[in-house]
Amino acid sequence: MDFLDLVRHRQSDRSYDSFRPVEKEKIERIIEAGRLAPSACNGQPWRFIVVNDPVVKEEVAKACVAKALFMNHFTMQAPLHIVIVEEKTNVSSNFGGWVKQKEFPQVDIGIAAAHIALAAQAEGLGSCIVGWFNEEKIKKALNIPANRRVLLDITIGYPTKPTREKKRKSMDEVCSYNKY
Repeated sequence: MDFLDLVRHRQSDRSYDSFRPVEKEKIERIIEAGRLAPSACNGQPWRFIVVNDPVVKEEVAKACVAKALFMNHFTMQAPLHIVIVEEKTNVSSNFGGWVKQKEFPQVDIGIAAAHIALAAQAEGLGSCIVGWFNEEKIKKALNIPANRRVLLDITIGYPTKPTREKKRKSMDEVCSYNKY
């Protein structure tokens, strides 16, 4: 599959075969894709926590579910979660972010998350990048230090529903050349 086909087929999956675990070799290749992601000034401001122990996974998933809003219940059936923690970055990235008033670590983690999601797709897996969760509950479940931020949780597993047709804005609506 070429890259554009991979991107065309990647979607946010919210239904997984909870009885089919993700193989260790696939997990390692997915994490490697995240590890190799580019970052501002090579700061690599991330730590990836692979969560596949059933007891720990249930705690992380419970932290994602918003019962009153009927959100993220699918996280309970995902056989794998990859939690991304923002780590301290290097001086160059910090200084550049201060000068330019940009949160480079958050941008970098978004890039790493995209790499992870695309790597999962390449492995025949589905994924969903989740940003709505109770950060304190995840920190407690994974023993994450209080001075760290949990930015994303990526659920991964074998999808049980077919690929949907993508609905995107037209190229003219999102792209221009040489001027706005």
